[in-house]
Amino acid sequence: MKTRITHISICLFFFSWGAYAQEGQLNIEKDPKIDELVEVYKKVNSKKSYYQIQVGFGTYQKAQNLKSQIDIDFPDWYSKIEFESPTYRVRLGRFKTKLEAERRYLEVRKKYPNAMLLKPESTGR
Repeated sequence: MKTRITHISICLFFFSWGAYAQEGQLNIEKDPKIDELVEVYKKVNSKKSYYQIQVGFGTYQKAQNLKSQIDIDFPDWYSKIEFESPTYRVRLGRFKTKLEAERRYLEVRKKYPNAMLLKPESTGR
């Protein structure tokens, strides 16, 4: 019995000593140029063009209803309503490559047969 108490005491000592070994302080020094790089990255990506799928268009109310349904049908995809006079257009996705866009387009057309695949706008490159 006495050896058991001794073993337990030794184990408690090492566990409590190990707990103190986990304490410390971490200082992170950030290079100020990182913020500049983040801003440049945001500017470049804001002008980047993507393939999109236009699912439908119409009045604002019709576009809202369609977008709500799209958010249910494709919950993990980016979707938005854009106004281009005189109608509101519901667009889906931000696809970087034509292949990815075409694959998704085929999937969307099963549910929305009037959908159209839109090419990226020309950026003058």
